[in-house]
Amino acid sequence: MDTEVVVVGSGVIGLTTALTLARRGYRVRVWTREPAEETTSAVAGALWWPYRIEPEERAGPWSLESLAEYVRLAGRPEETGVRMVPGVHEGVRPGALGAWSREVPGLRAAREEECPGGGLWARLPLVDMPVHLRWLTDRLAEAGGTVERREVRALDEASARAPVVVNCTGLGARSLVPDPSVRPVRGQLVLVENPGIDTWYVATEGHSAAPAYFFPHPDRLVLGGTAEEDAWSTEPDPAIAAAIVRRCARVRPEIAGARILGHRVGLRPARSAVRIEAERRADGSLLVHHYGHGGAGVTVAWGCAREAADLVTDAG
Repeated sequence: MDTEVVVVGSGVIGLTTALTLARRGYRVRVWTREPAEETTSAVAGALWWPYRIEPEERAGPWSLESLAEYVRLAGRPEETGVRMVPGVHEGVRPGALGAWSREVPGLRAAREEECPGGGLWARLPLVDMPVHLRWLTDRLAEAGGTVERREVRALDEASARAPVVVNCTGLGARSLVPDPSVRPVRGQLVLVENPGIDTWYVATEGHSAAPAYFFPHPDRLVLGGTAEEDAWSTEPDPAIAAAIVRRCARVRPEIAGARILGHRVGLRPARSAVRIEAERRADGSLLVHHYGHGGAGVTVAWGCAREAADLVTDAG
């Protein structure tokens, strides 16, 4: 195929899209202002679940396609960072979810001893994002792609260097496109030593600004969280951190005494609907927009990457 493509952005959306294109034979370069380990994706929890993403009728199929890929990757957890982990989603009933939920193997109503408040039980992919981002970067290199540290101030810079550009800039699309409908939803996390917890727990209460969840990873327990709309600060707030620990400790009291390892803040790139759209520019170049995944970038990454790559392929 030998067409050159520049993918702008090195979060999970950018890297997964770049890898998908490279595996189709495109010559792919990723341009990124910061390395993958410093992106919002690196901060993610990251449990597979269609959270804060629209439109639901498209997010469901994207999520299921990604689920199938993560199940395969979970066979090599040390390499890929993906493990299948059981847990409960408190307060959610099976009938309240979209059609996608009927395709999730093993998803069922939680038993009383599993979740006294009622909810769902499922065994889902839980992704150690620093490991997974390294895996994506390594697979991209194996497929012939490269990652370049470069701050992009205008998408025209990329179009001047390649006939195809894929805009995976997340919140950066707000100024680069520009698209003011992309808004931050601030998420704060607390990392603690794991006191022996091996299941995940989520209680989001819809789009509450103060959800409670914890995710067990090999070297830490990730506690969350927040969902503060239009909040731009990336500095951890000590009062919020303390409240996160208290909320999680109400579910598992042993969390209260766990040693704190660190704090993380990420800004989810929310939009009324994900934008995956091709635009033929005046100079003949192709620009594919691929952003606005909110809190579900990991969940839909592979399905959305295929759709974005299809737009490149179909444009010839």
